[in-house]
Amino acid sequence: MSAPSFDAALTERIEHILDACTACGKCYEVCPITDAAGIPAADDSATIVSGVLDILRSGDGPENSRKWASSCALSGECIKACDYGINPRFMLAMARSTMVKAKSEPPRMRQQGVRDFRALNNDVTVLSRMQLTGDMLERLGQRATRHTASPADNTGGEIPDFVFYTGCNVLKTPHIALLCLDVLDALGASYRVMGGPTHCCGVLQLRAGDTETSGRFAASTLDKLSQSKSGQVLSWCPSCHVQFTEVTAPTIERMRGAKAFEMTPFMRFLNGRIDDLRPLLRHRVDMRIALHRHPGVAGVVEAAEAILRSVPGIELVDLGQPAVGLMSNALRVLPDYKRKLQLAELEAARDAGVDALVAVYHADHRELCAHERDWPFQIINIMEIVGASMGLRHEDHYKRLKILQDADAIVTDCADLLAEHGLDAAAARDVVMSAMLAEQPLPLLRERAQPPVRDAGGTASAD
Repeated sequence: MSAPSFDAALTERIEHILDACTACGKCYEVCPITDAAGIPAADDSATIVSGVLDILRSGDGPENSRKWASSCALSGECIKACDYGINPRFMLAMARSTMVKAKSEPPRMRQQGVRDFRALNNDVTVLSRMQLTGDMLERLGQRATRHTASPADNTGGEIPDFVFYTGCNVLKTPHIALLCLDVLDALGASYRVMGGPTHCCGVLQLRAGDTETSGRFAASTLDKLSQSKSGQVLSWCPSCHVQFTEVTAPTIERMRGAKAFEMTPFMRFLNGRIDDLRPLLRHRVDMRIALHRHPGVAGVVEAAEAILRSVPGIELVDLGQPAVGLMSNALRVLPDYKRKLQLAELEAARDAGVDALVAVYHADHRELCAHERDWPFQIINIMEIVGASMGLRHEDHYKRLKILQDADAIVTDCADLLAEHGLDAAAARDVVMSAMLAEQPLPLLRERAQPPVRDAGGTASAD
């Protein structure tokens, strides 16, 4: 008997949800975005969840059920609330995909997935090459030749202890990924680096409703990731982590009858090696800091806080702000709410007198970093603090360039690297405008001419 296709296995998982869900409404009641989405926080929650089940059956359901599914920011609170072994976050992802399928024909869905993937590929390719020389690209598994990639490792050809999976969009802020590799080197871990658009998680195709192509892309990447002694993949991107651990890997496991690997968020991995890491944190980092928090991947915030408390000289301040969503850009469906959250956090950081607001994820860093120009504190990534204490450093070119707020000045600044990689300056300027300067949900305080807010009208970003 042949194994089911990805679509068929996905359908089996949806049918399990339809059989197991009692529509008790607990997942809806704990959701942190219902008010912001304009639907009742706890009003008739069972009816709203029942409506989501209707969407899974037919592609349509009541307005509030459709609104809830469409507004999901992947906070994950719903997962903890379910008493019946269902992952409501996966349920809502399938509801969104089912709604898209009900309104579009397969060729159109495939075309949308292709457009989004090409846009992502171009953005990542151009922005990473505007910051990195060829050897640094190679270290991150990205050949200097445009649109190509290959695994990179520190193993000398041996099977590595781990695979470090960057995802795609951290390559826009490559100093973060390079610091992760430096720390792995210092810990004596052998690893293979995979990521970029050629190791796609399939999330863009899923969002476009093209689940079969999503599964094909992700299955190919999954097979490439299954190459370590430990059976462990260390993930950086939370979007990729959720896509693999909740959508792709369980579906392919159903198809094949075997689990390919365990995927561990990098922060949780570091915290699990904290006894090995502490002796390497030799330099004091005398800073009063606040952590920009998102709870979507369980245990990451707690791991990040534990790591920061292990750095000598760090004082960690709780700003008392809501922690919502998988990352900042997971709130793209609620742009006004996101701007409100970001402004409140910046004001709280100012009032607390912190030296730095510290993000974990790359998407948060991209959205927040240019605000450093206007507020009395730095905006940095957690790996910069870990690196500083270990004597490791990579310049944050992305922040330096974005703070310029001038596409022509940015392109001029990167002229040597554009020439090295054979990139057209005019095309690079277009990417700077659309994928860097326009990614500014909360306008800067002294903005001269604000570009259109990209995520208010949708984005091709996978993270």
